[in-house]
Amino acid sequence: MVPVIAIDGPSASGKGTVAQGVAGLLGFHYLDSGALYRIVGLAVVRAGGKLDVEAEVLSILLNIKINFENSQMLLDGADVAEAIREEPISVAASKVGAHARVREALLERQRDFRQLPGLVADGRDMGSVVFPDSTLKIYLTASAQARAERRYKQLIGKGLSANMAALLQDIMLRDQRDIERAAAPLQKCPDAIEVDTTHLTVEQAIARVLSYYAPITSTRPSTTQ
Repeated sequence: MVPVIAIDGPSASGKGTVAQGVAGLLGFHYLDSGALYRIVGLAVVRAGGKLDVEAEVLSILLNIKINFENSQMLLDGADVAEAIREEPISVAASKVGAHARVREALLERQRDFRQLPGLVADGRDMGSVVFPDSTLKIYLTASAQARAERRYKQLIGKGLSANMAALLQDIMLRDQRDIERAAAPLQKCPDAIEVDTTHLTVEQAIARVLSYYAPITSTRPSTTQ
């Protein structure tokens, strides 16, 4: 069985950065599930579709081509890696991700990333829905204030304008939407280990996740299945 480290958690908790760091050190593949929803959100916005209407979102999704090639994230052949990181697209991603049929349509695309030697996947439902048999499940979290501050610094660092109060409100609203949605809500799996990154550096958070994975690998049989 190809090992999977599932890292779930709320927006701006550091999932992507930590997951990429862990994947790099282990030599594993990396799945940014949020990027898939961001791309769909971007496609809907560009098409002038209604983010809250499931049928419209699904129709657009079924008529676009999404590919990940190295550091490029391609929407119908065009790299949108930068465009999907804009704050309005983050909000759009959260809205399209609330639709059950949209999540179902993206399920197999995500599972296709499970390849040897292993996968580190981050998102909202990696451990609960996409890879329920994950080798290790991590729930990465941080205070809303800390997450808003991180988002603020990230946007300012890119030369974009940002309002701290607005970001904090948006994060809290997104948390509520992700937790309360009917389809694959954000949740901490019973068998997941919670890692609070409020007072951790990126390096410390990566080391914490690896410390939980090391005991598992030391007890795993050496034969490859």
